[in-house]
Amino acid sequence: MRALMFLVPLALTIYAFIDCLNTSEEDTKHLPKIAWVFIILLFWIVGPVVWLIAGKARHTAAGGVSGPSSWQRNRRQQWVAPDDNPDFLKSLKDDRKPEAEAEEEPGRRDGGTSPDDKTPPTS
Repeated sequence: MRALMFLVPLALTIYAFIDCLNTSEEDTKHLPKIAWVFIILLFWIVGPVVWLIAGKARHTAAGGVSGPSSWQRNRRQQWVAPDDNPDFLKSLKDDRKPEAEAEEEPGRRDGGTSPDDKTPPTS
């Protein structure tokens, strides 16, 4: 029983500490993140409870149920993969155009013919 009285507050402190470290700076309320870390570690039982109640901005969905997928989906503003980014795909097309033009020019300089040539080939 004595071990349980030590392990429960310790587990609560560890949970609150890790939760505080994983929370972004803009989601912390009332104090800077570093202040919350010191409060959690210095005030062993009260600090983690105060962090869980008042330290973090909680996000809820429209239905009232909150979960990681409901609010993280709205926060993500970056492209996940390059092939999902239309700007990246456009830049690839732009990069390939000069290469295609450079490959056509050596054939023209060597006397090769193309449909655009109006001069007859020389022998």
